[in-house]
Amino acid sequence: MVFLVYICHMQKNETQIFGIRAVIEAINSGKTIDKVFLQKGLRGELFNELDQLLRSNAISTSFVPSEKLNRLTKKNHQGVVAFISPVTFYELDSLVLNVIESGEIPKFLVLDQLSDVRNFGAIIRTAECTGVHGIIIQKKGGAPVNADAVKTSAGAIFKMPICKVDHIKDAIYHLQSSGIHVVAATEKAKETLYDIDFKVPIAIVMGSEGKGVSPSVLKIVDQQAKLPILGEITSLNVSVACGAFLYEVVRQRIS
Repeated sequence: MVFLVYICHMQKNETQIFGIRAVIEAINSGKTIDKVFLQKGLRGELFNELDQLLRSNAISTSFVPSEKLNRLTKKNHQGVVAFISPVTFYELDSLVLNVIESGEIPKFLVLDQLSDVRNFGAIIRTAECTGVHGIIIQKKGGAPVNADAVKTSAGAIFKMPICKVDHIKDAIYHLQSSGIHVVAATEKAKETLYDIDFKVPIAIVMGSEGKGVSPSVLKIVDQQAKLPILGEITSLNVSVACGAFLYEVVRQRIS
C-alpha cells in the first residue's frame, strides 16, 4: 500500500496534516501537535507505529467516525487528521525559574480542563493585558490551541508563554514548591477574592465552564476564593471571572 503525505494550510497560524505517514513524520521532526483525530477501528502496522508515537509524546487524540474526518478534509486522510499548534510551548520548570530570577513577583494562571476555545482565547488576551507570566494547561482534555484561539486572543497568544503539562496537580505541586501561593477560583469558597493577598507570588486556578475546578485540585490548593454574586444568576462566564481575578491582582500590586 502506498501512503501519501498531505499537508493542507487552513487558516492563518493553523496547519492541518492528514495521512498516517504525514503525522508520523511531523511528530518525529519535532512539530508541536495540538490534536489528532483518528478514525474508529483503524488498524495496521503503520497505525501501530503512529499510536506508539502519540502515546509516548502524550499527544491529545480522539477516535471519531469517518464522517467527522471527511468534514475536516476532502482529501484522502487515511483515517488520520492532525493539527499543528500555532505556538511553541514552554517547559514549566524553566519558565518558573526564569520568572523568579527576573526579580518580578510571579503571577501565573492555571486552567483546569477549560474546554471552550473562545473562552480560552479571551483569557489569554486578558492574561497578557494584566502581566501574567505564563498560562498552564493540561495536555489532554483542554481547549485546543488553534486558529480560533489565536483570533479570540487578538494575537496575545504569541506573546503569552503557555505550558502544557501531563497533570494539573503535578504542576500545582511544582508551583507550591517554588514558593508560589496557589488560589482556586470557586463558588464553593467561603472567602471572596477581596480577602486574598495577591501581592505575594501567586497562581490562580480557573476551572472548566460546566464543572469548575475539579475536586481533586481543590484539595491541594492553598486557598479558595469566590466572586461575590449580587444577582440571581449564580455564576459568571469563566473568562469574565478570570478577568475579575486578574485585575484584582493588578489593583493590589499597583495600589
